[in-house]
Amino acid sequence: MRQLEYTLRFLTPAFLGNATQDAQWRTPPIKHLLREWWRVAYAAEHKFLVDVAEMRHEEGMLFGHAWLDDDTFERNGKTIKTAARKSALRMRLSSWADGKLKAWPASDTAVTHPEVQRPVGAQLYLGYGPLKFAKGTALKSNAAIQSGESATLSLAVSDDHWPRIEHALFLMSRYGTLGGRSRNGWGSFSLAPLGNTPTLAGAAPLRNWRECFDHDWPHVIGQDDGGPLIWQTAPHDDWVSLMKTLAIIKIGLRTQFIFNTGKNAASAEDRHWLSYPVTNHSVKPWGNKVRLPNSLRFKVRPAPDDPRKVVGVIFHVPCLPPASFLPDRQAIKEVWKKVHDFLDGDATTAPLSRSRA
Repeated sequence: MRQLEYTLRFLTPAFLGNATQDAQWRTPPIKHLLREWWRVAYAAEHKFLVDVAEMRHEEGMLFGHAWLDDDTFERNGKTIKTAARKSALRMRLSSWADGKLKAWPASDTAVTHPEVQRPVGAQLYLGYGPLKFAKGTALKSNAAIQSGESATLSLAVSDDHWPRIEHALFLMSRYGTLGGRSRNGWGSFSLAPLGNTPTLAGAAPLRNWRECFDHDWPHVIGQDDGGPLIWQTAPHDDWVSLMKTLAIIKIGLRTQFIFNTGKNAASAEDRHWLSYPVTNHSVKPWGNKVRLPNSLRFKVRPAPDDPRKVVGVIFHVPCLPPASFLPDRQAIKEVWKKVHDFLDGDATTAPLSRSRA
């Protein structure tokens, strides 16, 4: 049995809510994120030739389940079927305290958006939902976990599961984010080992991005002839200034795709393939209740050469939209190629560089 301890420290505010939508340190979201990156590690081990049913079986046996129909256990020499199992991985936080950020700081700087009349707050743009406009950018719920807050994360896992869990923890620390609007960089964190826990080591699995559409779930970071589809900003003094840069980049890469329709479009336009729904631009065959998450994700890390500063990391985890979206593979690939070109080229006032995995 491996027993591990890490300091989990947030680098940006986290909208990590409990059942009443109040910010609170909790293990379930962390465990859920670990499962996501465990699947990426699993896919890499199987060279991306994944039998999803087999993967889900292994996942359920390790993390717990309430859905497998082929699970059994032994009792008094008899094999008994069970429809549920507790997690074989144990996880604990040193604190389940409430978030300390009770009021949003008056630090949101405005950025220009070509599709609205007035400048918008960069933090509001990237955090809309948990954040709202109320005479300035404000928290929608009662609190958030503020940047700099930390807790000790303890795990216990059997030796046979350790290699893949270690890889998943490495990926989670390098690329993972927690809570609401986390794909935009909110809830970015780092994991630092404590005591005898070894330093996390590994490599990000990479795959030609055009081949990634054989799966409809996130399983790998894409790459092209230029290397991994990972971009990095210049170092910034704090998360506030960095969020302004990330907002400028996101506005630019999205608004390069001009809408020709409004509500209830007969078919998808290019920007719909980035993420869905889009305000005032619904697609009639899709309706308004389905959701297509953006596969381009933002992460904030300590700057490599100066940990007192931070950098933004943008990376692409390509996969096919679910079948309910009637995905047009050629159109989707053309859209994402334009996004890659945008990030490689003139990202307005925020030049980027390709980053190693």
